[in-house]
Amino acid sequence: MAERSGPLAGIRIVEIDAIGPVPLAAMLLADMGAEIVRVARPPSAGVGDWEDVGGDILHRSRTVTYLDLKQDADRARLLDLIERADGLIEGYRPGVMERLGVGPDICLARNPRLVFGRMTGWGQSGPLAMRAGHDINYLSITGALHAMGDKGMPPPVPLNLVGDYGGGAMFLIFGMLSALLSARTTGKGQVVDACITDGVASLMSLFYAWQPKGLWQDAPASNLLDGAAPFYRCYACADGRYVAVGCLEPKFFAQMVAGLGLADRQYDQNDRAGWAAMQADFAAVFGTRARDEWAALFEATDACVTPVLSMQEAPDHLHNSARGTFIDRNGISQPAPAPRLSTTTGAIWKPVAADIADILQAWSAPHP
Repeated sequence: MAERSGPLAGIRIVEIDAIGPVPLAAMLLADMGAEIVRVARPPSAGVGDWEDVGGDILHRSRTVTYLDLKQDADRARLLDLIERADGLIEGYRPGVMERLGVGPDICLARNPRLVFGRMTGWGQSGPLAMRAGHDINYLSITGALHAMGDKGMPPPVPLNLVGDYGGGAMFLIFGMLSALLSARTTGKGQVVDACITDGVASLMSLFYAWQPKGLWQDAPASNLLDGAAPFYRCYACADGRYVAVGCLEPKFFAQMVAGLGLADRQYDQNDRAGWAAMQADFAAVFGTRARDEWAALFEATDACVTPVLSMQEAPDHLHNSARGTFIDRNGISQPAPAPRLSTTTGAIWKPVAADIADILQAWSAPHP
């Protein structure tokens, strides 16, 4: 196993193969230098590894080994690996790791410094803890899904960025790093209960702060940041593509209005009574030119008008290209490691498979 670089170099984590937030969390930790071994079930006839889903992106930068945790010998090998690790992350329903004989009590008895990260939608406790669910279900009980979309319409189906990845993967990473720092100070590991509903509720903090102050209405398309404001939404262009407008501040709003040739209208930006007419004006003007014409017109201004790009277009945008936001690996365009640190930068490693015996040899010394 190759030596890693990055701010998390020297951190060893066991990843129990999963879908949803766990592989993204593992990818980000591995990009930053953590040495992660992904433990997957052995491929069976006609059923391949999750590589065909995660590919070289979600499964990048780490080693995979195959163990059948229902077999005593493989379970013993996993515990040997855990003994040498700093952390473990898993995404099963509550109680599954315990039934497999590798729950927190057994693992922490074997390695008292271990940080045992658990990722679920509903959490390890509560009335829904044992229920099935997916991103849209977790969003639905936090107030987040209700706040999205148009009035009088069902909420839209969001990409799983807010739930699985925002409230899930990011909070799992935050919990793991917090507990790993604590373990280095105290010598004691602990369990991280990362729950998507908890995480999404935390992400909603601003809106829960605004609501009792009368700054946020508990209804979709009624507020400054949910599409009600004509200066914070998207508009269709002449070619059927879209621009995003986000000129919240008055000086930026003025630049946007001037760019549209509407400066003579003397809009009162925050007069809600005039928002419908303002939106109609903006929509009519944006509809007269193609998306890229508007993008070029506003590019050198602070009007906060940008093109809505497809996934295929995004890597070639001049800003993304200049920063190297996307990189090419083996002909696959993919997001580069983020965030960027000034001295200990992240890096991408090609995923590799290894026998558990070789990994145990590489992690030869038991955890101190």
